[in-house]
Amino acid sequence: MLKGFRDFLMRGNLIDIAVAFVIGGAFSAVTTSFTQIVVEVLARLGGAPNFDEWRPFGFSSIGPFLTALVAFIIMAFVVYFGIVVPYEKLKALTAKSDTETEPGAPTTEELLIEIRDLLAKNDGTPKAGPTITQ
Repeated sequence: MLKGFRDFLMRGNLIDIAVAFVIGGAFSAVTTSFTQIVVEVLARLGGAPNFDEWRPFGFSSIGPFLTALVAFIIMAFVVYFGIVVPYEKLKALTAKSDTETEPGAPTTEELLIEIRDLLAKNDGTPKAGPTITQ
């Protein structure tokens, strides 16, 4: 019974999920603080997007919701243009460089043709190499 529980805990995907949560929490703190910087800059330029005190029709939770929504949109903008777009460009560059071969390097097909021609020229029989004695 305990062996099964231990096996469950040591399963690779459970460890991966735990690591993802820890990294996600740390990343959340970074993006939240960066979003606060962006909001601060926006506040200095044209006013702070803070709706916490706004209470239309007497609803006290609409203002904080709108503040959180604006913060989310700013955070999504920062994450997309600051992380996703550069990552995709880097991924495309590395994929392109991985598929390209050196200009003077022969392709696999050319190497196989050369091997075939050499074997045909030598009647397909391997030449005897040096013998190693001990």
